[in-house]
This record gives sequence, structure tokens and C-alpha cells, in this order.
Amino acid sequence: MTGEPNTRLADLFGLAGWSKGELARLVNRQAAAMGHPQLATDTSRVRRWIDMGESPRDPVPKVLAALFTERLGRVVTIEDLGFVRHGRTRKRREAGGAGHPDGLPWAPERTAAVLTEFTGMDLMLNRRGLVGAGAALAAGSALSSAMYDWLHTDPALATHAPRVHDPLHADPAGFDRYEAAPIGSQEIDALERSVEVFRAWDASRGGGLQRKAVVGQLNEVGGMLAYHHPDHLQRRLWGVAANLAVLAGWMSHDVGLEPTAQKYFVIAAHAAREGGDRPRAGEALSRAARQMVHLGRPDDALDLMKLAKSGSGEETLPRTRAMLHTIEAWAQASMGRAQAMRRTLGEAEELFVSDKGDVPPPSWMQMFDEADMHGMQALAYRTLAEHDPAAAGIAQRHAKQALELREGGRQRSKIFDYISMASACFIADDPEQADRYARLALVSMGETSSHRTWDRLREMYRLTGQFSGYAKIEDLREEIQHAMPNSPAKSTRSARI
Repeated sequence: MTGEPNTRLADLFGLAGWSKGELARLVNRQAAAMGHPQLATDTSRVRRWIDMGESPRDPVPKVLAALFTERLGRVVTIEDLGFVRHGRTRKRREAGGAGHPDGLPWAPERTAAVLTEFTGMDLMLNRRGLVGAGAALAAGSALSSAMYDWLHTDPALATHAPRVHDPLHADPAGFDRYEAAPIGSQEIDALERSVEVFRAWDASRGGGLQRKAVVGQLNEVGGMLAYHHPDHLQRRLWGVAANLAVLAGWMSHDVGLEPTAQKYFVIAAHAAREGGDRPRAGEALSRAARQMVHLGRPDDALDLMKLAKSGSGEETLPRTRAMLHTIEAWAQASMGRAQAMRRTLGEAEELFVSDKGDVPPPSWMQMFDEADMHGMQALAYRTLAEHDPAAAGIAQRHAKQALELREGGRQRSKIFDYISMASACFIADDPEQADRYARLALVSMGETSSHRTWDRLREMYRLTGQFSGYAKIEDLREEIQHAMPNSPAKSTRSARI
């Protein structure tokens, strides 16, 4: 007991709208349903949790997390409630300290616990048809300061991984009932192949249709990590967890579950680093940066990109570094920093062509090819064109090259290229060509479940206003209005993407 109010719990309690007596009764009922009929919580106990900072014993934190998750319709973890997990994680020095979000960084066993708990809550929301909303994104600077020292050191995988004789010792409340058992290389081969299938589906159809399957697979892998395998298998399993967490985050971002997406990116960075793959950890953080630019927070994106680039390590391949540079350039473009953006894209081009291909790229980089390089350049220049219309012509050139190079199975990327091209044409005062590409995007969008494509289309729609006197554009505007999903545009976005 700290004697100080638990402000995190108090805030969530206020949002939930319960009385203290109601919450006490719900805790007892939920605990009994979870196999703990002996629990007897009362109003005074709830008051001490909220007003005096008392931390309840297991399984109460997990019970409360489940109750608040269902009530608020978004994942609420034990950390969100302001409670400190019990277990051996304290033995590992945490660079972040008490002021960092969710107690970052996590020890390996805690990463597995958070992973399993978070995916379990996410699946519960999916099953009950609830929509994640209402949580705040952590600032890029907060994540960067919490994770900087940790990401720049080597993991202690063998020393700190959970042990076979006590596989759930780190945090029993954080795991579902999972019979921890060893798996072999063949099972991990199958898991790695499943990642490729999910990744291809996401690129083609968007994140909405397969997100639940990816989260479920990640939940299973979290349980597998509770068993201490030989180091070479444990590292591969951490790699599978990182890849699935990135996909879960990207799919969540693709359908507008932004706080959920950010949590998965952080989980992915932890899993990759524990598996000894610092470049993958950096790439996971770069996804969080792309999310921030999309949401109009480029300053947060630049904070995250600084960490992603510096923490990736010297073993990062030139093509991976080129990809990281394009995201940084997009953030700079959204802030109108033309000179910095052009310099960063120039470095990206040099890195991209310097990659001789003598070292096979990791599986998670195989999607970033020459078409993607041009697509990101088109997006950066199109974004800069909001500040400097002269950049629109360069954006068109890169968008055309991206479309010419796009291979089959990359439908979502092609839609983004169409929208970048149409937007650049509108800015360049070429409504005829803009109309053509906008219609190509509109026709293709019905084949995906990506909300981000609609977000980008809304930004393009805004540019059509100055051509409202043109018959073709009037028709286009009507078609877009008719096809647009009911979800409102994000009125708070400041970046034009």
C-alpha cells in the first residue's frame, strides 16, 4: 500500500460508471466463474485499492482487468490498472523506472506474460463484438526514453527465460490455463510458414479479415514461451512471436484499433530483442512510427524512428536501413521540412542501391522491394506537396514507377499508390488525370478490409473541393460520398497523408 490514490484505477473506475459496491460484487462473481469461489471482496476493499493505492493479491488484478476490458470495450491490462506484477521480473534491472509507460522495458518472462494476457483480452473482445476505443497512445518520446538503454544492450535470453520446472512462475495471473510442453523444430517450421500466409493475406486484403486468427496464433505462441526450450529453438520461437505481434499490430492499425496496435508493436520489439534480432525490433518500432504519422503526430514518429534506427544494430542490412529512412522522410514531409526530407530520401536511395543482395533479406523485409521504395517516396513527396506544391510532380513520377513495378497480391499497396497519384494530380491542377486514378482506387477498395485506405481517400476527397465546378469531379465526389463507410473522418488529424 502506497497511501497515495491509484490514479490509473480511479480514472478507469470513473469511465466504467460503477459504484464501489457494484465493483466488489462483480469481482466476487467473476472470480467465482474463473475458479476462485473463496474470494470475498467488499466496498471498503475497493476503496483502499482506489484511494490508498493498495495492490490486491492474485487473482484479483486479472479479474479486474477482465471486468474493465468487457465494460470499456478495449483491452485493459494489469499495468493499465496501476498494479505492479508480482514475480521475478524485479531481478532484472529496468532502465525505464517507475515513470515509464507500463513499466517498460519488460524481462523475457514478463514479455511472455503480457503477450498472453493482452492477446487473451483482445480475443475476448473479438468474441463479444466489442470495439476497442478510448485509450490514449503513449507518446513517442515516452516509449523512446523507456526503451533506449534496454534496446542497445544484448538480451540475456538463456539466463532469464522461464524454466521448465516452474514454467509460469513469472506471473500466473498473466497466463491462461496452458499446459506448457516442449515443441520441436518441425512445429516451429509450421509456425513460421503460417506467418508467411498471414502476411500475404494482409498485403492483399487488409487487416480486418484475419486479425483474430493472427491474435489467436500469437496467444498460443505466448503459452509455448512459458516452457524453456533449448536456446536455438527459444530464439526462433521469440522470432515467431515478434513476427505475429507485428502483424497483429499492423492489422489492428489497419482497422483503426490504434492503442491496441501500439501495444502489439511494443510487444513485438520486446520479443524480437529477446530473440536476438535487433533489426526486427527496430522495424517493429518503425511500424509504431508509421502509425504516428498516419495519425498526425509526426514529432512522435521522429522520436520513435531515432530509437528504431539507432537500436537496430550494425547488422541491419542496407535495404532495411533504406526502409527506415523512408518512414523518417514521411514524418519530415508532414512537418513541411523539405530540405531534411529530401536529404533523408537521398540517403534511402543510396542505401537501397548499395544492397548487393549477397545476404538474403529476412522474411519480414521481403515485402519491401523497389515498388515499395517508390511508393514511400511518392507518399513523402505527396505529403510535402501540401506545403510546397512543386513537390507534386515528383510524387507523380514515383507513384507511376511504383504502380508499374507492383506485383500481384499487393492490392492494398496499389490502392495507396493510386491515391498518392490522384492527390498529387489534384495539387498539380490536373483534375482529368486525378479523376482517372481516384476511380481506380475507388474500384479496388471494395476488395479490402483496410480502414487506412479510406482514411487516405478522405484526405484526397478534401482536395477535390477546389474542382467542384468540373462535372467529372462532381460525379467523383458523389461516388466517394456514396461509397464511404459510415465511420467519420478523423477531425483531429493535422498531417495530410
